[in-house]
Amino acid sequence: MQDSPKLFDQMNARSREVFQRVVEGYLESGEPIGSRTLTRTLSEKVSAATVRNVMQDLEYLGLLNAPHASAGRVPTETGLRLFVDGLLEVRDLDSADRSKIDATLGSNSDDTGTLLDRVGAALSGVTHGASLVLTPKHEAPIRHIEFVSLAQNRALVVLVFADGHVENRVFTPPPGLTPSAMREAANFLNALAEGRTLSEMRREMTHDIETRRREIDSLAHELVKSGIAVWDEEGDRAERLIVRGRANLLGEEADPADIDRIRTLFDDLERKRDIAEFLELTEDGEGVRIFIGSENKLFSLSGSSLVVSPYMNADRKIVGAVGVIGPTRLNYGRIVPIVDYTAQLVGKLLSDRK
Repeated sequence: MQDSPKLFDQMNARSREVFQRVVEGYLESGEPIGSRTLTRTLSEKVSAATVRNVMQDLEYLGLLNAPHASAGRVPTETGLRLFVDGLLEVRDLDSADRSKIDATLGSNSDDTGTLLDRVGAALSGVTHGASLVLTPKHEAPIRHIEFVSLAQNRALVVLVFADGHVENRVFTPPPGLTPSAMREAANFLNALAEGRTLSEMRREMTHDIETRRREIDSLAHELVKSGIAVWDEEGDRAERLIVRGRANLLGEEADPADIDRIRTLFDDLERKRDIAEFLELTEDGEGVRIFIGSENKLFSLSGSSLVVSPYMNADRKIVGAVGVIGPTRLNYGRIVPIVDYTAQLVGKLLSDRK
């Protein structure tokens, strides 16, 4: 794929305008845009034959594609990326959209999980797409860790945080783990904690495992991996993915192929365990990021786009993310400010709880 500057260099003013009109028309209608339609909207009076020649050149550059035998064209993923990077006009947040989001998130009295569930519902309702919300992990320093055997293949870890927060998590211990080994592992972890958060402990343990693997008791090592380093148990409320609005992508007029792609998308979401990947999508900056089709490996088979933005806590640390999924024909100019505003609002609401 060529980068945007090189592609722009190969386009003159006429081809850029034709390209922009094709993409804008496609995003609005979802239909291929023909040369006769374009001749009525271009600033320069040219023939339909001239426009067809320009569209063929744009197709050669990999920016447009003819999906059927018709003369109409639609943008490719490369074309959409070029449009988003260089030609997209992001408008101000519509006052009606702002009011709907504010009304849904107006109360800050519920627990964090309920608040963020409302965020997902608000985003889905306002954008008529599917929403994603990655909830924050509890990042207070650890005061005490204790393991309790529940059954032969089930155990409980009790986490007591310095701020008084207590969490209980059920996990599957390594086969043959004895209660005495659990106590030794807990003693090891409590000595390691020393006011560290779970993230800091994981980094420290990873370093120790890499540099002093033989010095760490193998059972404790396995317990660390099973009980602390993996937070993917079903029902875990400390870090979870909230998905809302599946029905919005399965409208009555949806094409059967589109329905299959959307089902694939949600199957991917339901199978996805390492949901922290959504935070990784936002690491390069604070603003909104747009992933089109195969640019996002999680949704690569579904032909969807993801507009995502991180939100931060009072310490300006990224702790979660909100986003909207839809077809590549998203109204990016409208969706981007909605996602951006929602992320900022969530960050403020969470910071005000401190």
